[in-house]
Amino acid sequence: MTATLASAEQQRPRQFNDVKGWFPSLDQVLFASLLSRQEHRGERGDLLEMGVYLGKSAIFTGSFVREGERFTVCDLFDGPAPDENNAAESRKSYSTLTRVAFEQNYLAFHDELPEVIQGPTSVLTERIDEDSCRFVHIDASHLYEHVAGDVAVARQALVPGGLVVMDDFRSEHTPGVAAATWEAVFNRGLRPICLSTQKLYGTWDDPEPVQDELLAEARSRGDISISIQEIAGQRILRFSGRPKAPAVPRSRFADDPAPASTRASDGAAAPTGTASAPAAASSGTPARRRSLARRVAADVLPPVVTRAIRRSRRG
Repeated sequence: MTATLASAEQQRPRQFNDVKGWFPSLDQVLFASLLSRQEHRGERGDLLEMGVYLGKSAIFTGSFVREGERFTVCDLFDGPAPDENNAAESRKSYSTLTRVAFEQNYLAFHDELPEVIQGPTSVLTERIDEDSCRFVHIDASHLYEHVAGDVAVARQALVPGGLVVMDDFRSEHTPGVAAATWEAVFNRGLRPICLSTQKLYGTWDDPEPVQDELLAEARSRGDISISIQEIAGQRILRFSGRPKAPAVPRSRFADDPAPASTRASDGAAAPTGTASAPAAASSGTPARRRSLARRVAADVLPPVVTRAIRRSRRG
């Protein structure tokens, strides 16, 4: 480890969900299905993630790297941004992101780091070989110009049949991602495979074989909702729901005792006079019933009667 890494406050996630980030179980299922399908079909190639935050999806993806393949992640982390708009975005949304925190989280689940490129994703045009990647996850800047560049990097890097995943393609606060994503669909030949709540999965090749297998798997599971859409003559699958998450990497800290604060919140009785004291009133106690009776009386009795009752009680 570097001196910086050793001197920083240690990240010790005991389980996968201790790592902060946005990676719902539905996307975990889709990642696992698509990456496992590539393995079963003997498809070879490197993996690439643009934008990693604290490493949640990278930790998951890293489990699918096979011998002889390379996993590369690229992020600004706490480094300088290429322009002021990107710098403002980083200050607003990723002020706590550091390379140290990412590396510590990743090494809690894997023995070795991926190849880490600290800098804007534009440097990848010179760092990633053409036709070298089978899976690219785009989750970096939300600015249109940067995302459009990331799409170009992905198209150049993917092998025939390779897959790209676009994060935040529909969030209200990321219109730049939406613009770049659908521009790629209508003008750059990207063929959508499926949509989840947060991500669009696509390829620059025939999506139908992948779609058919995803449909069959989703129907056999029973915990994923399926909708089949058509846009400009292209079939697009839409999946939703909160399916059971697939197996995730195990942390090397899994057997560590839980922090004292966690144990107290899980099992300790709250002291008298804390916020837990009114809990009894929420389960049908006399105080709750009296409050309900007063509200009903106020709703149904004539105002003159209600005022008389209140005056009598005050007296």
